[in-house]
Amino acid sequence: MNTRDVRAFVAVVDTGSIVQAAAQLHLTQPGVTRRVQSLEALLGIELLNRQSKPLRPTAAGLEIYRKGRDLLDAEASLLALARTDTEPTGEFRLGMPPYLAERALAGPIDQLRLRFPGLTLRVHSSWSPGLMEQVEQGQLDVSAVLLSESSPPPQAMTAHAFDRQPIRIVAAPSLGLRGRVSLKDLSAFPWVLSQNGCGMRSTLQRTMEERGLPCNVGVEAFGSDLQLSLVARGTGIGIVTPDLLAASPYRKQVKVLTVTDFQMDMIAWLIHRALPPRLEVPVALLLEQLRLLTSQRPRPR
Repeated sequence: MNTRDVRAFVAVVDTGSIVQAAAQLHLTQPGVTRRVQSLEALLGIELLNRQSKPLRPTAAGLEIYRKGRDLLDAEASLLALARTDTEPTGEFRLGMPPYLAERALAGPIDQLRLRFPGLTLRVHSSWSPGLMEQVEQGQLDVSAVLLSESSPPPQAMTAHAFDRQPIRIVAAPSLGLRGRVSLKDLSAFPWVLSQNGCGMRSTLQRTMEERGLPCNVGVEAFGSDLQLSLVARGTGIGIVTPDLLAASPYRKQVKVLTVTDFQMDMIAWLIHRALPPRLEVPVALLLEQLRLLTSQRPRPR
C-alpha cells in the first residue's frame, strides 16, 4: 500500500474537496483523483460519496479514513524515532468551542507557531458535543471543550481541566427583576441564548426541564457581545461567563442576578485520544499556554 494514496484520501475527507486537497498537498487535481482511485482499486471498495457537496466518505470510507489517520500518525512517529533531532511536522488538528475561540486562542496559537514552525495547524470551531465526537472518531487530534461540572468528559479520553467558571444570569434593569430570583421567576421571560449544542444553554434547559419549567428561547444569537447587547435592550434573559461579561462593552448595561436555585460551574477541558509521539510536546505546550492564560485573567468581583 502506498501511503501517498492514503494521504491524498485523508486530505480529501479533511477538506471535503479535491481542489482543496490538491492545494494542501501541492499536487494537481488529477493527481489527487488518481491517488484516491488507486487506493479504491487496491481495497476494492468505493471510498467517497461523489454526489455529496462537500465530498464525504462512504460508510466503509469512514472506517478507512480512521485507519488511514492511524497509519499516517504511525509513519510520522517512526520518522520521528529515526530522526530525534527534528521538530514535529505534519498536521495538528485542533478543536475549540466558540467561547474559547473568542477569548483564548490567539496566544496559544502564536506560541505553537513560534515553537513548531513545521506543524500545520488546522483549527476547527464548533460546540463541545460535536468536538468530542470528532476527537473520538479521529477527525481531530485534540480539542478544548466546555462542559458543566455534572457532565465530565468520557472516561475513554485523556482529559485535562484548565479552567472553571460559574454561569452568570444577566438581565436588563428595565425588566424590573429583583436582585435575588428563582428559576420560576425567570421562566416568565424569554431567553437570549446560543444555538443548540452550547454547553451553558444545555445545562440551563436541562435544569429547567427537571423542575417542570418552560424555557422560552426568544432569540438565538452567536457571540457573547451580540447576546449581551440584546439582553441590555430588554430582549430577554441571558447567560454568560464572568470573563466574557467583564470584557464586554455592555457589562454596565446589564445586572447579574442571584438565582437562588441555580448555581452551576462550567469546566474547560483539553481532551484527546492516545497521541502520536510527534504531537505529545505540542499538546503539552498548548495545555500549558491555556492554563497560563486563564491564570493571568483578572478575576471579576
